Amino acid sequence: MGSFRLKRLGVIMEPEAGNPLEIEGVLNPAVVRGPNGDLYLFARMVAKNNYSRIGIAKVKFNKAGDPVGVERSGIALEPEADYEKRPDGGGGCEDPRITYVEPLKHYIMSYTAFSPDGPRIALAQSTDLLHWERLGLATYSPYENIEFNGINNKDACMFPTVIQSPHGQQAMAMLHRPLFPGTRPEETIRYPLDREIREHHECIWISYSHLQSANHLYRHLPKFVSNRPLATPVAGWERLKIGAGTPPILTRHGWMILYHGVHQLEGDKLSYSAGVMILAEKEPSKILYRSAQPILSPTLPEEKIGAIANVVFPTGIDCRHDIGQPDAFDVYYGMADNRIGVARLEIPKKLRLK
Repeated sequence: MGSFRLKRLGVIMEPEAGNPLEIEGVLNPAVVRGPNGDLYLFARMVAKNNYSRIGIAKVKFNKAGDPVGVERSGIALEPEADYEKRPDGGGGCEDPRITYVEPLKHYIMSYTAFSPDGPRIALAQSTDLLHWERLGLATYSPYENIEFNGINNKDACMFPTVIQSPHGQQAMAMLHRPLFPGTRPEETIRYPLDREIREHHECIWISYSHLQSANHLYRHLPKFVSNRPLATPVAGWERLKIGAGTPPILTRHGWMILYHGVHQLEGDKLSYSAGVMILAEKEPSKILYRSAQPILSPTLPEEKIGAIANVVFPTGIDCRHDIGQPDAFDVYYGMADNRIGVARLEIPKKLRLK
């Protein structure tokens, strides 16, 4: 059986000298192909006091087809809605993921809105990637008396096609990572190594929004229902926390995501690494494959030194069928919460699934 192979291609974006909008870093981008086939990158741009906007840039390629830089072209979103602003003047539109959702004929951006109540998942839509309309905060039905609407939440990404929900209905599906009290890595690091992982509270979740009509999403987002846990920490490299990373993309093996895992280094230091998860095409709540070891860990100086040390954080992915390599995917990731790197992932022809 084959294995996943990943090769770093280099730093694709770093803070622009003299630009106050990026003085504290550029990181954790969405990437998506536009209507004309160009690749656009939406970086989190961090100004003074951790004030975050989502920028727009076009990725530049060399003659070999490798990404080598970006051309900035403005701002997609900045804190304007109440749920993106804080009373102290702070705020944030952070860590976007973007998917073209086929049944809606729109690009859907999921991002973290840093509100007075804490981080929440917000969504916006676009037809051209240049103009974005807010859809508001995602809302959820309870799961076994567990409420999500008042809970911090991050790392949301959408599936691009219709998915059948556990209720047997056609739906949009989303991965997300509720941050229940006591489950931050800084808190779980204090627990013993053999701590019990709570099935409901320390995992990636999958939720479904039922499609009642073809245009039901326009300017309004229905609740996400059929919420259920997808994956909890298992391996040592992800012992403290896992979270969804890149939006699901369909491969020969099923839906592929790169996800992040957190483990403890010496003392109270943390390390963020990345692995691969494959979900069943027709039933994505079923995990077919999961990395026993990370495929990307912080080893470069740009990944080990920055605003937050020892972090690789994948959030964007681009299939390279445009250069005749349908089994090659460029992965865009945050480097120590300061820069953006890109690496090429090659998937095997055959894979030992569960």
